[in-house]
Amino acid sequence: MEIRYELHEPDSVDLETVVTIGAYDGVHLGHRRVIAEVCRISNELKAQSAVVTFDRHPASVVRPESAPLLLTDLEQKLEQLETTGVDVVQVVTFDKERADESAEEFVVEVLVRSLATRTVIVGEDFHFGRSRQGNVDLLRRMGFENNFEVHALGLVGSDGSLARDHEQVSSTFIRRALAVGDLSKANGMLGRRYEVRGVVDHGDGRGKDLGFPTANVRVDSEILLPADGVYAALYRRPDGLEKLAAVSLGTRPHFYNDGARLLEAHLLDTDADLYGEKAQIQFASYLRPQQKFDDLEDLISQLHRDVENIRTIFL
Repeated sequence: MEIRYELHEPDSVDLETVVTIGAYDGVHLGHRRVIAEVCRISNELKAQSAVVTFDRHPASVVRPESAPLLLTDLEQKLEQLETTGVDVVQVVTFDKERADESAEEFVVEVLVRSLATRTVIVGEDFHFGRSRQGNVDLLRRMGFENNFEVHALGLVGSDGSLARDHEQVSSTFIRRALAVGDLSKANGMLGRRYEVRGVVDHGDGRGKDLGFPTANVRVDSEILLPADGVYAALYRRPDGLEKLAAVSLGTRPHFYNDGARLLEAHLLDTDADLYGEKAQIQFASYLRPQQKFDDLEDLISQLHRDVENIRTIFL
């Protein structure tokens, strides 16, 4: 997969392009259906397939006060797009100037001049450009003027079939599921385990004192964390080694009442030094809410049960 960060005008040897456009946050099953259609049609036309996406979520520029937390950062998004089989990902810088650009200007600059677009494939609810004034009808009108076709796809459910509004796969619905700890629903729409990444930082050592040392993973504040609770997870190290992990996410009510939210991962069957490494946490299953225990013995007993439950989940 070729990743382009700069727009360029194609020369005579460049292929025409079948394109889809969007933020593609999460690269979920709905996104994959659209990209699969892009790849199918590009093969038929002997063109190249392309995803046009952005270096940040457009809402973070247009309405930062209400921008959604992200399901994937740019690195994760590009990794997931690479698994779709698409030929090219055009990463467009989204800044104030881009936000002020009209839909027509975007079509001419990106689709016509830079990508020599032959076909555009988007969801039927697609909007773009200044104040979201661009839509499928505008694309079709401009396609007639600039010699490209437009295909609008209906939105689908987790099983890939057309779905009603409340059953559709969307980044918004995935965020809502994660916000209430419904990992089964979120992972079902993603088609994989939800993953966050961060650097292991020094904590207060309480887990080690209890016999359950934890890695305190500092995740970027723009990334969505699931609801508070204890989770069965996989911890992936930079060398690719994966370990089962019990992840505690929340404010640790047994010890503190300051409201500080932490992600702590206890890796099963390892005593490796993790400080300073970049961790990938894949959430597999919600185990229980966070609790405040009567004494430390009750807490330790529960932690042992959590570990055994995790082993069972991954059998």
